Amino acid sequence: MKPATSQNKEREYLQVFQKVTKLISMVLDPQQVMDLVVRRLPELLDVDAATIRLLDSGTNTFFLGAAHGLSDEYLSRGSIDTANSMEMILSGHPVAKTGLDNDPLYKHSEEAAREGIKSALALPIIFQGHIIGIMRLLTKNTRIFTSSEISFSMALAEQIGVAISNGRLFAEMENQVDFLQEVREISRLVNSTLDLDKILNTIVEKLPKVMGVKACTIRLLQPETNKLELAATSGLSKEYLKRGSIKKENSIFMALKGEPVAVFDAANDPRVQYHEAIRKEGIKSILAVPIKKGEEVIGVLRLLTTEPRCFSSSEITFAVAVAEESGNAIQKARTYKKITLLFNQIEENERFLQNILDSIGAQLIVIDRKKHVVMANRRFLQDHGLAEEEVLGQPYHACTPWESSEEKPSLADEVLVYAKRLFTFDMLNKDGEIQYVERSLSPILNDEGKVEFVIEVVHDITAQHQLEQEKMERMKLQGVLEMAGTAAHELNSPLFAALGTAQLLRDDLPPGEMTEDMDLIIRNMKTMSDLTRKMTAMTGFETKDYVGKTKIVEIK
Repeated sequence: MKPATSQNKEREYLQVFQKVTKLISMVLDPQQVMDLVVRRLPELLDVDAATIRLLDSGTNTFFLGAAHGLSDEYLSRGSIDTANSMEMILSGHPVAKTGLDNDPLYKHSEEAAREGIKSALALPIIFQGHIIGIMRLLTKNTRIFTSSEISFSMALAEQIGVAISNGRLFAEMENQVDFLQEVREISRLVNSTLDLDKILNTIVEKLPKVMGVKACTIRLLQPETNKLELAATSGLSKEYLKRGSIKKENSIFMALKGEPVAVFDAANDPRVQYHEAIRKEGIKSILAVPIKKGEEVIGVLRLLTTEPRCFSSSEITFAVAVAEESGNAIQKARTYKKITLLFNQIEENERFLQNILDSIGAQLIVIDRKKHVVMANRRFLQDHGLAEEEVLGQPYHACTPWESSEEKPSLADEVLVYAKRLFTFDMLNKDGEIQYVERSLSPILNDEGKVEFVIEVVHDITAQHQLEQEKMERMKLQGVLEMAGTAAHELNSPLFAALGTAQLLRDDLPPGEMTEDMDLIIRNMKTMSDLTRKMTAMTGFETKDYVGKTKIVEIK
């Protein structure tokens, strides 16, 4: 049978255990659990101070979760315990020590002496076989912890581990519900626009409010240089943003490999640079997650806090989900931007090409394989009194006066079939006037050598045709004049001889009827002589109607 004192002690332990378990069952927030434990355990276990440190799996180091009864100076010391002690604790064994204030193996014995700490019991906080933290109970008087006290404290630590884990689990479940709604809202916002700057600003403004952090930055990989460049930010000073390049930071390198990186102690963690700038800005913890488009990393999103923060798995999952959704929206916006730029370039090229075509004096029209008009220059539209919208997309035969029917084969059909350049001359009746045109049809081939378009250039050669007609008339007139001069010259010699002979005969005739006849002959011969003289000097002539269908020539 156990002694009464032993039974009383076990009864006290049971009462304490019940009180602790009842207390930690009252709250579900892991931080509240830890704060509650470190405040009540010193009273219940007759110790002076208590601390709980949690394991940061990213750096395999412990960060302060909660503390009571100790100064900030003592809590900010570097290491927690000696290497041997930490090895035992990480193996799942408790470690009890006395004389901390003068232990030569403990490098923080001076800090312990100033704090008045003489004894400590370090207990691993275990959950499902894994170390998740360390609980330390400290006294200002020399105290040797008994095996029963250590066993009891281990049971308490294990219970605390369950409470912290359950609290974390509950908090994560709550967060997951909240985060799911926020993911949907952020997704709706970033997918409601194709403006890249608006998408980025929405993310960096919305995310810190949702996750309760100080700031957010987005850096994107530029396709041209494959370098990270700051694209959007909120909550940070200009001085901090100008601190320098972060491309060599291990956290950035890991994020670019597609892994989220949580940094608890940013001011001292070797995975980040510019520790002095981080301290000056008041940054305590950083979460960096990759921004992906499918499997490709296109940037890095970083969340920064002003309080030490151990990001939970649900918070990391939420940040990753937002980053992935943002990656899709960013890629869509980039694609839209490229398409818009491409369309602007195409429009600019079309305007440039149209200006060139409009400067051509001839009519120009372009048709596709289905013989629909795809382009026409200003001269074509003006000559036919048409607007551009009346022509583009219309059948070829409906827009041109030289093609009257779709069924009737045309030169355009031959060009489409044989891929050869063709020429033709047409005479058109335009508003009751004859118009002469020269048409040139040329094929435009695609990469497969097939005709894709036909360009037709139409020159108005009416004036040229008239000039050629006038030239032909002048040539005909010159021939007539030369022939008339030759005929007059040939007639003039015998006519002159006949006139001289007639004059001599007239002088020898006696008066009577014969003289009157001879005078008539002489007058007619002189008229003929005047006519041949006129024909010799003739420069032109004009035909005139005479009697019936007869025409006479008036010599000029």
